[in-house]
Amino acid sequence: MSEHYHNHNHDHGHHHDHSHGAQFGHHHHVVGSIRTAFFLNFGFTILEAIGGVLTNSTAILANAVHDFGDSIALGQAWYFEKLAGRTGDKRYSYGYQRFSIFGALLSALMMLVSSFVVLIEALPRLIHPELPDAQGMVVLALVGVGVNSLAMLRLKGQTGMNARVIALHLLEDVLGWLAVLVVSVVLLFVNLPILDPLLAIVITLYILTGVVKNLCAMVPVFLQAVPTELSLDKVVSDIQETEHVHGVHHAHLWSLDGERTVFTAHLEIDCDVKPAEYASIKEDIRVLVARHGIYHSTVELEYPGEVCRNELGKKK
Repeated sequence: MSEHYHNHNHDHGHHHDHSHGAQFGHHHHVVGSIRTAFFLNFGFTILEAIGGVLTNSTAILANAVHDFGDSIALGQAWYFEKLAGRTGDKRYSYGYQRFSIFGALLSALMMLVSSFVVLIEALPRLIHPELPDAQGMVVLALVGVGVNSLAMLRLKGQTGMNARVIALHLLEDVLGWLAVLVVSVVLLFVNLPILDPLLAIVITLYILTGVVKNLCAMVPVFLQAVPTELSLDKVVSDIQETEHVHGVHHAHLWSLDGERTVFTAHLEIDCDVKPAEYASIKEDIRVLVARHGIYHSTVELEYPGEVCRNELGKKK
């Protein structure tokens, strides 16, 4: 005989019932922040593309291409974050939280493509540099710093991998425009047109390092690795210290979206427990997984002499 203990953040008792409304409101705040950042970024992308052509600046065109990629990333992040707020259904029983990290992956891939486009455009200008309109660059750089800073502030302090990836893009944009501002001021006084493509290349290489770092953080989530901030051994050890728990096997711990973790395990009970003791074990596990910050858990209890169903499946 076996019993299942199911634990979810929406039914962990009174504490989680009270926090659900706050989580729901917080999610909508994230969606609203990404929406605002999208419209700010997309509007300015059009302006800087025109300005890049008029000023003949590779660095500004590089930022335009990069910001266009950011706009697409923000648009799909907005869409996927809205999806992530849905509860589970027959198709996606865990809910739609994983769509958020899928959106983050698309954003990172988009940044890779746009970065390589920038490099292809900027490298030839190292050999044949062209003098850009420094005054126009100064004006666009000032606007660029302001717009991207405003969009970034909208996402400041937001949780979730998607929001963090987008905030990183915007931070890089702010730094990029500050660099454009410095170079454009220098070009007002010194005739060094090669500074423009050099800056475009430096900005792009810097952005690429951030994209690669984000991809490295996402891959383990898709491969269902144990989150770095948690220890499966520690969780199992704590469970084994629970009264009447003789052993733990088939324990798994992974992340749905880089934020919410899932835990499953089979628990071997050392005796035929009474109903009150059974309820006590379930309560101990509920408290334990909540302490570890686990979002969703499913634990199966196995009585003495009972053969694990997984092992029976392997024998067949």
